[in-house]
Amino acid sequence: MPKRSHRYAVVDVFSARPLAGNPVAVVFDADGLDAEAMQAIARWTHLSETTFVLPPTTPAADYRLRIFTPRSELPFAGHPTLGSAHAVLEAGRATPREGGRLVQQCDIGLVDVTIDNNEADGRELSFALPSARIEPLSAADIAELALILGCKLHHEVAPAIVNVGAIWVVLPMTDAAAVLDLQPDFARLAAFERRLGVTGLTVFGRYPQGDVAIEVRAFAPSCGVEEDPVCGSGNASVAAFQWERGMLPADGVAYVAAQGRCVGRDGRVKVRVGVDGQVRVGGSCITCVDGVLGLQDQEQAK
Repeated sequence: MPKRSHRYAVVDVFSARPLAGNPVAVVFDADGLDAEAMQAIARWTHLSETTFVLPPTTPAADYRLRIFTPRSELPFAGHPTLGSAHAVLEAGRATPREGGRLVQQCDIGLVDVTIDNNEADGRELSFALPSARIEPLSAADIAELALILGCKLHHEVAPAIVNVGAIWVVLPMTDAAAVLDLQPDFARLAAFERRLGVTGLTVFGRYPQGDVAIEVRAFAPSCGVEEDPVCGSGNASVAAFQWERGMLPADGVAYVAAQGRCVGRDGRVKVRVGVDGQVRVGGSCITCVDGVLGLQDQEQAK
């Protein structure tokens, strides 16, 4: 059977060290693939997300991106945005605009990606969060969350649903240690996510001191990802949640979040919230796999 070849990369995101961040698979020249084929590839890679790079449909964008979990397509996601931008730059598929910017087109719209080259940390990328919509959870749903997590919840600040394209239930814990101790009931959580129509659950808790401000974990079993190693949209949702709840300084703040320890990773997410509440999320990226994906020609396979 004839085969089609696609350049293919796997980029570790939120780490400058291979195998310590969250990998995203990036497939280039995807305009010959339909949604069914993209979903099949995403199931096969079995990473939290696989992306497909396409020509933009507007001159305002440098490229278009489709983003798939092993089970479904997402209108936007954070670490796939950064990892795909990194791969696009390495492959020479786009030239940064004035000010060191790329513009990604995806189902949620246009997303601004900034490129920061510095001597200390190498190249870092960050994205501007699309506007977040925040909705309260019912008392019954909060009680269900406590049962799913098997612990008492932080009653001073109620959890909420934060929609940034990916839709996260965001839950504050008493501290970072409480976050690290969680052992969710994944089957029950998956049913909870499907009932609410959300992507997953992101929890966070503060460290009392040190260079890292908070510990974050993100769970999305309904999408086929029990725990996402390091989640960009989850961290962005946490930042938007904290801003809306008055948990951050009114004059803006920059902080570092840690994520991934419970699944053997060591991700670092740099978050900045401006005085207007605008959230930017960024970090380092490094390519771990660079090769060719060979696929049977779709027309021949039918």
